[in-house]
Amino acid sequence: MDAHFEASSGIDKARQAAAHRAAGLVKDGMTIGLGSGRASAAAIRELGERLKRGELSFTGVPTSEPSRKLALELGIRLVEPDAVDRLDLTLDGADESDRRLNVIKGGGGALVREKLLARSSDRLILMIEAPKQVERLGGFHLPIAVIPFAWRSTAKRALKYCREARLRERDGKTFITDDGLYILDLDTGPIEDPARLEQLLSCEVGVCEVGLFIGMCDQMIIGHEDGSVTEQQREAGNTREQQE
Repeated sequence: MDAHFEASSGIDKARQAAAHRAAGLVKDGMTIGLGSGRASAAAIRELGERLKRGELSFTGVPTSEPSRKLALELGIRLVEPDAVDRLDLTLDGADESDRRLNVIKGGGGALVREKLLARSSDRLILMIEAPKQVERLGGFHLPIAVIPFAWRSTAKRALKYCREARLRERDGKTFITDDGLYILDLDTGPIEDPARLEQLLSCEVGVCEVGLFIGMCDQMIIGHEDGSVTEQQREAGNTREQQE
């Protein structure tokens, strides 16, 4: 068998294991945020199966149009975020996480809506595959959502904090988020102080949101290629790790 196929199959198994565990945390009657990306899509499908089997009734608030479309296809009841005061929890993925549960998100471009729902949730539960957990953030590019108007000047000022700021493109065209924003992908290298970097970038004119989620994750579910999961939970400022 091709080595690349084996590796991909392992990552898929890890992602599915994390999604299965995360979907199992949703209880009857909850209102939950539905994140974006492959891990979130896997969790949404798991929730759809539970709904189909009659095990669960819940309401979802999607963070992106692809998540909305998938949820509707599965028969999940959706509401707009302004129709509810709080969410019981949000299930989402991440692009990179350190041991303190600080993460980089926004690889799919939905970081603004993802952070809005995370802030509106009693609990934020994130799913990653084991290789995405690192000692220090910065191996993955850091996305920032910016206003299209004068974006080049915003990118130039962002260079104070990174080695390169690339305008995200897709299929040869500028990528535009569901909110009509551009994404700059920053090559930061290892991030010494994620909280400070988030603060500095957020203060730059033209920057709408930064893909650093600092101190927001309550529970991290880490999928492994053998189908097991590791969990880290934040309690009173500390984390503990549990191995299944």
